[in-house]
Amino acid sequence: GDYSRGQKVLYNVGMTGIPVINTNNNCASGSTALYLAREAIQSGMAECVLAVGFDQMPRGALPNVNGPYPDPFEYYNTRTKELFPVDVPFSISYFCGAGATYMEKYGASLRDFALIRVKASRHAAQNPMAVWRAELSVDDVLRSRTIVPGVCHLLMACPSTSGAAAAVLVSEAFAKKHNLNKKVQIIGQVMTTDENSIFETDIIEIVGAGMTRNASQQVYEQAGIGPEDIDVVELHDCFAQNEIICYESLALCGQGEGVKFIHDGDNTYGGKFVTNPSGGLLTKGHPLGATGLAQCHEIVQHLRGVAGKRQVEGARLGLQQNAGVAAACVVTLYALCD
Repeated sequence: GDYSRGQKVLYNVGMTGIPVINTNNNCASGSTALYLAREAIQSGMAECVLAVGFDQMPRGALPNVNGPYPDPFEYYNTRTKELFPVDVPFSISYFCGAGATYMEKYGASLRDFALIRVKASRHAAQNPMAVWRAELSVDDVLRSRTIVPGVCHLLMACPSTSGAAAAVLVSEAFAKKHNLNKKVQIIGQVMTTDENSIFETDIIEIVGAGMTRNASQQVYEQAGIGPEDIDVVELHDCFAQNEIICYESLALCGQGEGVKFIHDGDNTYGGKFVTNPSGGLLTKGHPLGATGLAQCHEIVQHLRGVAGKRQVEGARLGLQQNAGVAAACVVTLYALCD
């Protein structure tokens, strides 16, 4: 939201005089709040911080409404229209354009994207907080309304939903003082934005592949681990097309290996990584301000071993990726500590 929305939410809880900082970073707004909360604790400015995200979304495709202000998507829209001149709403043009590019470069098919949505529905069936819990088949997905012919169907896109999520972050000293459960800790976190080179490449970079790649590499280095060590992942599947791009940007598989990764079952239970056990944005919806914190909640549940029927057994390391075009990406690594 715009100015003072955080005050509007928190004043209904109680007016205490503490600092309230509002963040609006498109789809990465919630994870930006999480990032700032951790920064406040690491700097010593605070011992206990509430990060809260919320959004009241309109029906249909995300509108590009700026009022009298300059359009922050201007450069992204111009370049995307050059590369993918299809008359659809701007957010659809980004991710369908990226999907079309991926299909051309690596031979992916509509059925491959449909398989991602089928996996999401199977995971969501075990999540009482998912909005759409019906299990789907590939045919169900491909029979849904066409958004861009040959590239995307309706069920490959996340639905517009309203929602909220929150997380409390505390210092280790605060947790000890108040006898709090401190088994789950953030052991790596990086926030990135775009580099100018994205406008010289393709739409896969425009939707945030480079930001994600840079952030995840830094997080792995911070923690001293590799992607092969990760047990559970919550990533930004606003479109099924973006999920396959994220597999590669997070180095869960090699460049161009996303289709094989899907068909080998390495994106679900029994494979290498359980991705979006919550069902992801494709089934929970995508209230922009809440998404990053909802992902945080999901990862923490698995590491604590309280995720119920969708529990990833033995999960000790969880990776979260939340990104928004025009442009921010936050990658966070959580660990179960003894």
